Amino acid sequence: MAKSVTIEIEADDGSETLTHQVFAFFGHTLIAVAIWGTMMLVGYVINPAYIPQIVISTLSFLVPLIAGALIIGARPSEIAPHVWLAGIIWMLFLSLWLLDLPTGPNACNQCAATEKIVRSFFSYPTPSGLIDDNGPFFGTWPAIATIGYGIGAGIVQARRKNSAK
Repeated sequence: MAKSVTIEIEADDGSETLTHQVFAFFGHTLIAVAIWGTMMLVGYVINPAYIPQIVISTLSFLVPLIAGALIIGARPSEIAPHVWLAGIIWMLFLSLWLLDLPTGPNACNQCAATEKIVRSFFSYPTPSGLIDDNGPFFGTWPAIATIGYGIGAGIVQARRKNSAK
């Protein structure tokens, strides 16, 4: 007579972990963009006469970098260093949109694809005229903010892992 043994195994399908990771990713992305937006709002309230774009780009990187380091220092997250991907995807999405925009007088007339993107995102050597010359505001600076936030979070996380060893 053979005995039948039944073993119940509780399988973890990972859906709870995946859901947590998705919310953490979008939450940290939102935090990075909110930090950048607050920085821009403070700049508009102060309303200085002229600030070069390189200064705004540098601040768009450094302020979220420092904030990301402080936030992850206080509340560790494995997902926060990966927020830079959201910035790259955002720039790629806007690049595709920019390439589909029509050109004409005062709108990057007869620009090649690379020139269209460089002049739109970096206003170099002159703005493209596309999206009302707001390419850095809509594309470059938010992306730089998420990249800075991710690097700041990654630095703190790497230091924490090294000190734990």
